[in-house]
Amino acid sequence: MSEKIILKEKMTSAPRSPGVYIMKDAQGKVIYVGKANDLKSRISSYFTGKDTRPMAPFLMARVNDIEFITTSTEKEALILENNLIKRHRPRYNVNLRDDKTYYHLSLDPTEKFPRLQLVRKRVNNAALYFGPYPSGLAAKETLRFVQQVFPLRSCRNRNFKLRPRPCLEHQIGRCPAPCKGLIDEDSYRKLVENVVSFLQGRRRELISGIKAQMEEAAQNLNFEEAARLRDRIGALEHALERQNVDWGGTKDQDVLGVYARDINYQLCILFVRGGKLLGSKSFAPVKMKMDPVEIISSCLVQYYDGGANIPDEIIIPCLLPDEAVIIEWLTDKKEKKVALTVPSRGTKNALLDLAVANARSLWESGQKKEEQKTAGMKILQEKLSLTKLPQRMECYDISNISGKHAVGSMVVFQDGEPDKSSYRRYRIKTVSESDDYAMMYEVLSRRFTRGENLPDLVVVDGGKGQLNVALSVLKDLKIKIDVIGLAKEERVIFSSKGISKKKGGKYEDRVYLSRRKDAIYLSAWPQALRMLQQVRDEAHRFALSYHHQLKQKEDLSSILDRIEDVGEARRKILLKHFGSALQVKNATLEQLQKAPGIGKEIAEKIYSHLRNDK
Repeated sequence: MSEKIILKEKMTSAPRSPGVYIMKDAQGKVIYVGKANDLKSRISSYFTGKDTRPMAPFLMARVNDIEFITTSTEKEALILENNLIKRHRPRYNVNLRDDKTYYHLSLDPTEKFPRLQLVRKRVNNAALYFGPYPSGLAAKETLRFVQQVFPLRSCRNRNFKLRPRPCLEHQIGRCPAPCKGLIDEDSYRKLVENVVSFLQGRRRELISGIKAQMEEAAQNLNFEEAARLRDRIGALEHALERQNVDWGGTKDQDVLGVYARDINYQLCILFVRGGKLLGSKSFAPVKMKMDPVEIISSCLVQYYDGGANIPDEIIIPCLLPDEAVIIEWLTDKKEKKVALTVPSRGTKNALLDLAVANARSLWESGQKKEEQKTAGMKILQEKLSLTKLPQRMECYDISNISGKHAVGSMVVFQDGEPDKSSYRRYRIKTVSESDDYAMMYEVLSRRFTRGENLPDLVVVDGGKGQLNVALSVLKDLKIKIDVIGLAKEERVIFSSKGISKKKGGKYEDRVYLSRRKDAIYLSAWPQALRMLQQVRDEAHRFALSYHHQLKQKEDLSSILDRIEDVGEARRKILLKHFGSALQVKNATLEQLQKAPGIGKEIAEKIYSHLRNDK
C-alpha cells in the first residue's frame, strides 16, 4: 500500500475533537507539530489544498506518517503543542531562540532578610524577578545603584549564617548587617519594599513615601536618619530625570514588533512598566515560509511559557486566529486578566511603530554582522590557501603548570560564532611531565579518532612545533583537513642588512602553514585576524578555566584528606555542615565541635592540623 493511501486513511480516521497532530518523515523524525479544534477538518485541509500557507507543499512532500493526540479543550491542545515543539524541535515549526542570555534581578520575599542578586535563569517560583536587562552592564549598574540607595545584604545565605562579625560592606555603609542583628526585621522589610517599588517602576509613589518617612524622622529629632532619607530621595529624583522615555499610563505592557524581509522575520519586544519604557529583548531571526500570524502566535506561547513576566497587556501587530485560546492560557498563568491588543492609532500604535523600528534595526545590524563574518572567512580562505571556506573552525589549547593539572581544550566556531554545545575539554592522561607537544598530540588523537563532524579548519595555539604535531596526528589517522598554527610573537623584519626586530618590541599574531617556511601576518586584513584571535582566545579561556577548576578542587580537598581520624564519612559531614573545605579551615574550635558526629577530641585534631598545615 502506497504512502499516500496510508496517509489518506489516517485522514479519514482522524477524530473530530480538539487535539494535536504530529507529522513524521520517512525516518520517523518529527518534522511538524500542529494543534486544531477539529483534527479531522484540519488534516483534510492539507490534502484538499485548502491550506494555502507557502510551507504546506514542502511539508506534505516529506510527510510519511501522522499521529494524533486528542485533548479535552483547545487550550490543552495549545499547551501540548508547545511542549512537543520544545521536545522535538521540528524543522517546520517556529523555534524561538534568544539571541543571547539576559540577566534578571531576583529577590526572594519569603526569606527573613532577602538579598537582591543577578540571575540568568528562573529557578525559584517564590522569588520576584525584575528585567530582563538588555545587557549585563545595565543589570550590574542597576544593582549597584540599588545597593547604594537601599543597602540590602549582598552575601550568600551560607556566609550570612556563618559570618562571625559584620563585613566590609557594613563598614562602608552598604549593608545594615542583619547577620549580627544590627537592624530589626521590620526596618529591613521596609528597605525590601522600597527596592521592589523602585524596580517595578513605582518611583514617584516611592519618593512620596520616603518624604513622609523623612518628615517623621525630623519631627522625632532623628536628624541622622532624616539626612539619610534626604540623600536617598535626591538619588531617586536624579534617576527619574534620566528616564526620558515616558509614555504615560499605569499599565505594564509588552510590545511585540515584527520586521519581515522575504521569508525572514526579526522579532523585538519592548517592556513598558507603569508607562515608562524600561528595556527591550530581541531574538534570533526566524526563517520560514509561514504566515506572520502563525509565527507571532508560536512566539508568544514559547516566550511566555519560558518564564517571562506576563504583563497586563500585550500589544501585537495583527489579529491572531487562536487569540481567545492564548488569552485564556496567559490569564491562567498570570492568575489575572491579560489583554491582547492590536492598535490602530494613538500611543499604543506609536509604541508598536517603535518596536517595529527596533526590530528592523536589529535585522539590519545582524545582516551587516553576517556580511562581515562571511568576508572574514573568505579572506582567510584566500590568504591562507585553504581548500574550503572555514565555516566550522576548531581550536585547541593546552594549559598546565610544570605538567601538573594538565588539560586541553577544544572550542568550535560555526559561521564565525561560538558553538558552545560542541566544546570539549580533555584531562591529560598519558603525559606526566611538562611536554606541550606530547599533550597536544594526545588531545588531537583523542578528538580525531572519533572521526565525526570534522571541521573545515583546525587552529592550534602555538607555532611551528604545535602545527607539526597536528599534521602528524592527522597523517597517522589519514584525515585531510586544513591546519594552521597561531602564535603571538615579536615581529622581525627581513632586509638586506639582515634580520632586525620591529621597533618598540611589539608582539603580533603570526599564522604558520604546513607548506610554507615563513609565517604570515594578517594585520592588513583585520576582519580575518580578529576572527582567528577570537577563536584562539576562547580556547585559551576555556582551557584555563578547566585547569583552575581542577587545581582548586585538589587544593581544597587535600586540606581534609591529610587529617588523622577524618575519613570519608566525616569529610562529608564537615563539607555538608560548613559548605566547603575553606569554611572548615576558617571555623573556630567551638564551631567544629558543634558539627554533627564530630566530638571534642576530633575537633581538636582538625583545628590543630588546619592551623599548622602549610
